[in-house]
Amino acid sequence: MSTRPRHTAVTGMGVVAPNGIGTDVFWKAVREGTPHLARITRDGCTDLPLAVAGLVDEFDPVGTVEDKFLVQTDRFTHFALHAADQALTDAGLPDLPEYSVGVATASSSGGGAFGQRELQNLWSTGPGSVGPYQSIAWFYAASTGQISIRGGFKGPCAVLADDEAGGLDAVAHAARSIARGADAMVVGAAEAPIAPYSMVCQLGYQELSLSRDPGRAYLPFDSAACGFSPAEGGAVLVLEEAEAARRRGAPVRATIAGHGATFTGTGDWSRSRHGLARAIGLALAQARIAPSEIDVVFADALGVPAADQAEVLALADALGPHAADVPVTAPKSGYGRAYCGGPVLDCAAAVLAMQHGVIPPTPGVFATEHDIDLVTGHARTTPARTALVLSRGLMGCNAALVLRAGDSGA
Repeated sequence: MSTRPRHTAVTGMGVVAPNGIGTDVFWKAVREGTPHLARITRDGCTDLPLAVAGLVDEFDPVGTVEDKFLVQTDRFTHFALHAADQALTDAGLPDLPEYSVGVATASSSGGGAFGQRELQNLWSTGPGSVGPYQSIAWFYAASTGQISIRGGFKGPCAVLADDEAGGLDAVAHAARSIARGADAMVVGAAEAPIAPYSMVCQLGYQELSLSRDPGRAYLPFDSAACGFSPAEGGAVLVLEEAEAARRRGAPVRATIAGHGATFTGTGDWSRSRHGLARAIGLALAQARIAPSEIDVVFADALGVPAADQAEVLALADALGPHAADVPVTAPKSGYGRAYCGGPVLDCAAAVLAMQHGVIPPTPGVFATEHDIDLVTGHARTTPARTALVLSRGLMGCNAALVLRAGDSGA
């Protein structure tokens, strides 16, 4: 039996985001730094304090999701199913033994819109109007279950409900499944938090921006930062064992090199400095690279002054002198934080940045007083072979993921 290490490759990607559906449209908007935050105008949402978000308004699940899945799933799973379709098509995954392909997704809150509709039916017309899928459609694991059922994937499946950083943790979990022998994993996260019940639940977050101006609502690392704007959407990746992918002629878009995760709790964002620095150190150690080898950082970029300062200090702690020189970007300031879906969108953007040799800007932010090389205004044409993606959750989880350029990288 071979003892050769099994390395994990990204061979497919799918995106459903406020700034584009599909990787080509998404990348164009990210590269150009096009802003896509907007006032929320949906029914039942206009009188709430949360006024600005990243909205996926052009997505119609009818025609992209079969009726039998459509009636038993929430919007967050519709996003995930469509992104998974894109990723599987992109990967050109061949027929593999059904127990060798698994699914892993992350979710911060499950499906609020479906649950709200069913509860309204219950209280307005009685229990006979509540469908049987109320028990499963809202559930955190719904996207994992429906992707696996739809695709016939019976390999290792999982759902991570471990805070916003779970998007990166799910990717790492899937990579470990590849290392343990799975042929392929469908992994990612998608969220749909823009519905009345879901929005009311978010109002407890002190970090939420209540600005009513889309151009000023989410400005990470800016002196005018006032919190974050949430977003719908997310991304799905197809991971495979790298050498097996190359043997079948699949382009290796990137490889998963290292991951680290920590927990620092809530209530004091300054504590995230040490937890995030530790997560970065663990990711670098697993990737077996020096801090100086990081070519670009996709920041967590919460948009809260204390949290942004903690992230800058964490980069200094983990990367040393290189922290002042490495380009840092936060494309999500243009379309919002999609909770668990956000860091997977960052992974997609990082893979595309390495492929094209372009580091996208941080939309809306034009200057920072922080001691980092924040990419603002316009994209930079800069070859990058190694990207560091960071994420922190509102409940205190921290995660770092190191991606290396694939066969077609810059």
